[in-house]
Formats: sequence, C-alpha cells, structure tokens
Amino acid sequence: MHRKAKSHNSIFGIAWNSVLALMVVLLVLIVVVLFIVFTAQPAQAQTFQVIHNFTGGMDGANPQSGLTMDAAGNLYGTTYRGGTGHLGGVFKIKHSGPGWIVVPLYSFAGGNDGANPWGRVAIARDGTLYGTTYGGGEGNCVAGGYGCGMVFHLTPPATVPRTALSPWSETVLYRFTGGNDGGTPQGDLTLDTSGNIYGTTEKGGFNDSCCGVIYELKPFGGSWTESVLYVAGQNDSYILPNGGVIFDHSGNLYGVFTDSSNYSGGVYQLLPSGSSWTEQIVYGFTGGSDGGKPFGGLIIDSSGNLYGTTLVGGNGGGGTVFELTPTNGGWSFNTLYGLQGSGCCYPGSWDKLAMDAAGNLYGTTQNDGAYGVGSVFKLTSSNGGWIYTSLHDFTGGSDGKYPISNLVLDANGNLYGTAGFGGTYNSGVVFEITP
Repeated sequence: MHRKAKSHNSIFGIAWNSVLALMVVLLVLIVVVLFIVFTAQPAQAQTFQVIHNFTGGMDGANPQSGLTMDAAGNLYGTTYRGGTGHLGGVFKIKHSGPGWIVVPLYSFAGGNDGANPWGRVAIARDGTLYGTTYGGGEGNCVAGGYGCGMVFHLTPPATVPRTALSPWSETVLYRFTGGNDGGTPQGDLTLDTSGNIYGTTEKGGFNDSCCGVIYELKPFGGSWTESVLYVAGQNDSYILPNGGVIFDHSGNLYGVFTDSSNYSGGVYQLLPSGSSWTEQIVYGFTGGSDGGKPFGGLIIDSSGNLYGTTLVGGNGGGGTVFELTPTNGGWSFNTLYGLQGSGCCYPGSWDKLAMDAAGNLYGTTQNDGAYGVGSVFKLTSSNGGWIYTSLHDFTGGSDGKYPISNLVLDANGNLYGTAGFGGTYNSGVVFEITP
C-alpha cells in the first residue's frame, strides 16, 4: 500500500500562515515601539518664538515686568525706557492675521507726567488701565532729583482712532512725595470691587530714604485720596515691601518684604481692624534652604494657599519656589523647589508665579538657565513632590535675556512674557511659548 504524498498546496498553505503570523507579530511590535516613542516625548517639546522686538523708539525698550491679558486675548505691558521721551511707556500687543502688532499707548515725559514704569498695568472692568511709574513726579527719591513716582490712569480716545498710533489719555491719580506717603512704587497694583487701588512703595514712610509703605487710593470728589495702611521699617529700618499686595477671600492683604541688611525677608499679612490694619509676619526666611529675599509678590489659589519665589538661598543656591498653607489658625511653609545659581547676580525669580487650571506653576529666572541669562520654567505636582521642567533657556541673542517678567496664560495654555534685554536691537522682547 502506497502512502499518499502531501500535496504541494498544503505545504504552501502552512508556510503562508507562518508568514502571516510573523507579520502580525512584527506589526504589533512596531505599534508598541511607536507608542513608547510618542508617549515618551520630553516635556520640553514646547515652541518658543519672539513676537516682538523692542526697537528703543516709540514702542519702548527694556520691559522690567510682564504682561496683562484682557478678555479678548490682547496683551498690555510697560517698558522702563524708550518711547518719545526715552522715559518708558505703555503698549498693547494684539493679533494681526497670523502675527502680532504692537500699538504704543502712551510715552512718559518725566516731571509731573512720571517716568520709568516698573510694574504691570492693571485692567479695570471698563477696559481702562492703571499703573505706576518708579520716577517722575515730586520729591527726590531717585538720584538727581528724579522724583518719587506716581499712580496713573490711561483711557482710550473717545472716538475710534484713525491710526494705530493715536495715544491714550493719562490722568495722574497721585504723586508720591517720598515722605510719610511713600515713594518709588514698584510691583503690581490690585483693584478691589469698589475700584479702590492698593500697592507698595520701596521708599518713604518711616523716613525719607526708607522703608516704604503699603497704601490705598480711593476716589473722592473727583480726585483720589491716599491712605497709608502700614509703614514698613518702624521696628527694623532695613525692611522693604515689594511686589504689591493681594487679597484673600476674607479681605485680608498679603505681600512680601526683603531685608536689605541680609539675605532674609518674609511674607506679611494685613488684617482690617476697624478703620486701621494690623500687620503680622506669616513667615520669615532664613536665607538658607528655605530661600531669602522674596521680591516678586504672591499669588493665591482657591483654597487660600499662597505661592511665591525668592531671589537667593535654597539647596541650589539660586532661590526657591515656596508655598504657604493655612493650617489651624497658622501657616505651614513648604519649599517646592530649589532653583540653581548661576550668573553674576540674583539668579532667582523676580516676579509673580502663574498657575494653570491643573495647579501647575510657571515662572522666570533672571540669571539661571543653560546660558546664565535666564529661563522659563514649569513645576508639576507629582506624588507629593514637584517636577521641574525648563521650557526655555535664553541664549542672550535674538531670543532675549534677563526675563524679569511675570507670565500670563491664555485659554489654550500658551505662555506670554517679556525679556528686558537682547533681541534684534538689544532692547528686549515679547515672547510666546506654545505647548
């Protein structure tokens, strides 16, 4: 009896099935590899671009603070120098097709008009702007009889301007004298629901050269009246309030101060008490691992937690990012991250942090980064700690350098800020970082 030989077709079918199985396995492996590659992209996959180079002319030069965003996504800011009088100005930057256009709103002329704004503008409900200048006005707070600064209000033209260069109108609300009323305001202004204005000065108060005040301006009879809420330096002549103040949900005010005699400083609280305010220290920095010299002001989240930065100290020597949490009638301090020290000067963050809807924190450093001329960073909460990501390291060239800048986020998660120097004309830039 003869065995029946296997057919050629059966052998070919087995071989073909093997090939198909191998192809399926290879395809699965490729999909797995691609998934790993794309999901493991580094967090630094953001896109950085300069959206304006300051020329030093009418558009200004050397922005020393960040930007403010209105509901339409337009950006507003100040420059310390430049403008028609070379004493700084206020500008608006808005979308124009696929790009951006800068519109100068006002140039300071010095004297009673004010000079050299060092702080962001605040946008009122009616779309008008409030801000401060570091110099100009009355007194002799700045060398050379340069004045003690002022608080101003800018309003747009009553009719639609024919050109983008139609200036806004300035009203001076208050001129500091450098005496008991304070002098050289610096940092952000805060507006309450009644339209009253709150801020800080570096000088005046305790004496002509020291140590600053926390003040309030109220509209009264067509003008504005200043009330000094607290005089710094009464017990320590080296304490200087910086960065403005913020409110909590109970109407208390918070801010930071530095101590020019050492690397310390702290966070203070002002509580309304009848017609006056009571001050207490929430936390005092040591200049060690917790940091020192907080300068940039505070932000507050919906739970009442405070966040801020210091210029020096920390485990990395470059300042810290910190959190203060209200606990059982007191406060619990936590260092979230120690920044690295580099460069000639203070490498830490000079201005307020920004927080997104997920609770991530964003900030800038002046001298940190791979090239020692500043960086933009992100802190992400993870497993009880915080992960640091550098979003951009400034090179000092066309991208700018020394970003003494607050950051703002739009609804799409894009970040906007300024760098005080560098760029095409070495007069600073406005930048955008897209996720």
